[in-house]
Amino acid sequence: MAIEPGKVKRQEIKMLNRKLLEVSGVMNVESFDSEEFLLETEYGFLMIRGQNLHIKNLSLEQGLVAIEGLVNELAYVDANSQGKSKGLWGKLFK
Repeated sequence: MAIEPGKVKRQEIKMLNRKLLEVSGVMNVESFDSEEFLLETEYGFLMIRGQNLHIKNLSLEQGLVAIEGLVNELAYVDANSQGKSKGLWGKLFK
């Protein structure tokens, strides 16, 4: 997704009671299951972990994703970082 010249990137993450998560600036849903989502955003890959996670709403044209379930963790992951995200990148590039 190319950003138009002069257009400022913006990302909003809204969470309500750890049960509803809304993310803007999403370019792609890389992978997901009931315990982990990996979203490609304008600011990098965003990993969401929890329990009973599922997509409530998805609009890649608008860059919006809404996820329901119990959210335990949100983290931006980087290909150069070590530790937990190494396993995540291993999953991506199998």
